Amino acid sequence: MHRDHHGAGDRVAGPSGPGLDRRRWLRLAGGALASGWAAGCSTAGAARWAWSAPTRARVTPALVSPDRVIRVVAGLRPYRPEGFVVRAEPFGNKLLVHNYGHGGGGVSLSWGTAEMAADLVDASGEGEVAVIGAGAVGLATARLLQRRGRAVTIYARDLPPNTTSDIAGAQWSPTSVSDSLDGLFGVQFERASRLAHRHFQNLVGPDYGVRWIDNYFLSDSPMRVPDYQSRIRDLYPEWEDLEGDRHPFPTRYARRVGTMFIEPPRYLRALLRDFRIAGGRIVVGEIADLRRLAALSEPVIVNCTGLGARALFGDHSMVPVKGQLVVLRPQPGVDYLVVGGGRFSTEGSQYMFPRDDGVLLGGTFDRGVESLEPDSVQTERILRNHRMFFQAMEEKRRAVNL
Repeated sequence: MHRDHHGAGDRVAGPSGPGLDRRRWLRLAGGALASGWAAGCSTAGAARWAWSAPTRARVTPALVSPDRVIRVVAGLRPYRPEGFVVRAEPFGNKLLVHNYGHGGGGVSLSWGTAEMAADLVDASGEGEVAVIGAGAVGLATARLLQRRGRAVTIYARDLPPNTTSDIAGAQWSPTSVSDSLDGLFGVQFERASRLAHRHFQNLVGPDYGVRWIDNYFLSDSPMRVPDYQSRIRDLYPEWEDLEGDRHPFPTRYARRVGTMFIEPPRYLRALLRDFRIAGGRIVVGEIADLRRLAALSEPVIVNCTGLGARALFGDHSMVPVKGQLVVLRPQPGVDYLVVGGGRFSTEGSQYMFPRDDGVLLGGTFDRGVESLEPDSVQTERILRNHRMFFQAMEEKRRAVNL
């Protein structure tokens, strides 16, 4: 759910000549859509294929149809318009360190804000720490504190696989984090991003479910560089803007970047395993009020409660943002990310992330919506838009390779 997301060509080149007139391709694609593509998913031409134009990517269109849906899930992003909070304050005779409010960038930023929070804990000189919350932010924070020699206990209502982090996307791309990156928060955001990016590089491999992957941002209009990307553009290797016949997608523009992709179910299990191996203690149960929090034995408490900070600490600037995903049966050979869909994207965001446990189709960004019940109208929209997109992608492939 991690969105976490964004978005080239007047001609389409084929192997037999300098170019296939773009209007001819549009007539082909438009005719195919009008003849009934939107009513069902044809799978006959969707086998793996290599784009013949000048790009190195091999892409396979995702197969999208209602009979491939294995689950529909929804989660609430802990969004804070002013940005995440990492700060320390006295709490009776204890030290309270906050680390929450990451919006759609929780997985991406987790190790960065964890390191910032751990620095604040170090200043206390205490050896025992309580971490409240066991999502991506809580687990990263607990592991870093262990590495710094602290004895850590996690207190959490839910453990993986029952946390919001488990259904995150989760590409490494810290977006939907705040309304603005101006001022001091922009500096904090950049520092957290750079710290987190370096930590995730150390976790690349099957054990933690982290891998490098090509990520395509798609649009029918020229794309600007979003503020969050402009600050950390060097963390997106092989940045390349493509147009028309230089990419395989049915949009005019495509931006290809290299990014890391995290498989949350495997990743969170591995962190929980490492925490236990290192001697960490876990107490399952909800800390519903400050009185119970103050009764904990540890002299230092790190608050990684995400959206829970609104009720527990009275931070009413916290806004739930509902994200809904439609998950398809896993499809071997689909190994790239797409964000955006040009004219095929309506009434919300659109992205496809392939994971071992299923192909994730997003999405929604419903600010202020607190329901975890999936919306059937959104499910139909997500399926319809992605089905049309990938069918048009297959038609473009056929037109170019005549």
